[in-house]
Amino acid sequence: MSTALRISASDFSRHFGRIRDAVHKAGVIEVTSHNRVVGAYISADELEHFNRLKRREVQVLHVSEIDDALLTEIENADYGVISK
Repeated sequence: MSTALRISASDFSRHFGRIRDAVHKAGVIEVTSHNRVVGAYISADELEHFNRLKRREVQVLHVSEIDDALLTEIENADYGVISK
């Protein structure tokens, strides 16, 4: 499983430009305060993935309604791995 980068909130605010560039490679950068995760900065790809998952979270399908594309996504999913 890929581990997200971590940065303190103060470094995040001081070095936002550098972090903005780094998030494209990292995907997710966790923002901490006093060694506790208080939020995260995610790339556009991760945001798209998150929004797609949130839409599907409330979608109820009967097994007969699953199309080939969704079945392929399910079969190829890497659970617990940050998407690329």
